[in-house]
This record gives sequence, C-alpha cells and structure tokens, in this order.
Amino acid sequence: MISFKFGMLVATYAVLTMAGAAQAAQCGKSAKGFESWKKEFALEAKANGVKAKGIAALMRTSYSAATIQADRSQKSFKLSLAAFMQKRGGPTIAARGKSLKRSNAALFKSIERKYGVPPGPLLAIWGMETGFGGFTGNQNTLSAVATLAYDCRRPDYFTDHLYAALKLIDRGTLSAGTKGAMHGEVGQTQFLPKNILLYGADGDGNGGVNLNGKADALASTAKFLKGHGWVAGAGYQPGEPNFGAIQGWNAASVYQRAIALIGKQIDGG
Repeated sequence: MISFKFGMLVATYAVLTMAGAAQAAQCGKSAKGFESWKKEFALEAKANGVKAKGIAALMRTSYSAATIQADRSQKSFKLSLAAFMQKRGGPTIAARGKSLKRSNAALFKSIERKYGVPPGPLLAIWGMETGFGGFTGNQNTLSAVATLAYDCRRPDYFTDHLYAALKLIDRGTLSAGTKGAMHGEVGQTQFLPKNILLYGADGDGNGGVNLNGKADALASTAKFLKGHGWVAGAGYQPGEPNFGAIQGWNAASVYQRAIALIGKQIDGG
C-alpha cells in the first residue's frame, strides 16, 4: 500500500516534470520546427504573464530566413578600422553630424543636461545605424526576434528580447506589424525590445516613447549610455572612462572604435 506522503511526493514530481516539459520549447536550425516551437513557447509565455494580444501576435509570426542569413554574415565587423570607416561612410557621417549638431542644438543641449552625453557619440550612432533615420528597416520585428529566439545560436539572449517584445505589444508600444532591422532592432537608433523597456525615453515631452521619432530615439540612446556607466564630462575614446558605455551599445570592437572616432570628429576633439 502506497503511503499518503509518498503519493504526494509522486504527484508533486509529476507536476514539476510537466511544468518543465511545458517550458522545453526546443531550439532549431531550420524552419522545419518553428511552428511547433511557437506553440510550445506560447504556452510558456502565457504562463509567464504574456496576455492575449501578445500571444496572438506571436502565433502570426513566420520564420525569417533573411534574419538568419543576416545573423550569419556580419563580415564588416571583421574589417580594420580604416576599412570599416570607408565601407560604412564614416567621413560622411561625421560631416553631416556636424551640421545636424548645429541645427538641433537645443535638443542636444537638453539631452546633455539630463543624461550627461554630448552630441558626438549620439550623432555617430544615429548616422551609423540608420543614416540619421533614412532607413530603419523593413523586416517584421516580432518575426525576426522570434526566429532568433528559436534559432540554436543564441536562444537565451533573444528569448529575453522576445518576452520584452511581447510585453511591448501587450502595452501597445509595438504592434504585430512593427518593422525594423534584421535582428529585431527598431527606430532611428535601432533599439532591441528589451532595451526599449529599460531605456525608452520621452525626448519630445509628449508623454510617450516613439523610437521612430528623432527626439525620443536620441534621448533613449543617451539614457542607454548613462545606464551603462556614462560619466558626464569624461572622455569616450578607447582607454577613457566612457568608452565602456559605447562598448555596451555594440559588441564589435571595430564598431566601438568607429563610434568613438566619429563622435570625436563631430564634437571637435
């Protein structure tokens, strides 16, 4: 005869096992398992507080082969600094950045007063990411992030961003149709969803955060840099105190050095 205590232990183990199975959305390396993964992940997301709007948007996503291709072919980050600057139009970004610094002087003064970040690195990032808002991407954001959360290369990293994207959809900040860059970045300076939650800022004072707007995008970028250790008045070249904040923006060494150099050219250093 099985004791009551033993029976309770067996039942508890069964519940825990089922819970673990419900969260075992398996990563994949092709489109083949994506639809099954979505169903498993939707159950996990619902159990973790994602609401009906977010779940419905998730179920409408599609596997993005273009996102996977882009993720596997970031060859420019392996270039020398000089070659990277030439390929990405560094001198053009610096020249236009100087002009935009003058024409948006009040905005940059307000941002620097609040976050301690000068115009140079903000303009360098803005120019490098989207050509100062000229092209923010045409890839469906949620499909891109869901594809990368499913993909076996970096599932944990992009699962965090997927949860953030679903929360933003539930709140109405993003929609199922939001479009951006190939890795799921959105807006004029290209924010991933989790960073929108953490650092999204209202730069134009209208009470909302819209990263497709210039003021919000630049204020959010400054808030990100401050959140990564930016110290007002300190230098931001390699070896200086604020270079670490630039490193937080992008993991590629050549990108970090390009932002620091272009920013210095814009700020007149």
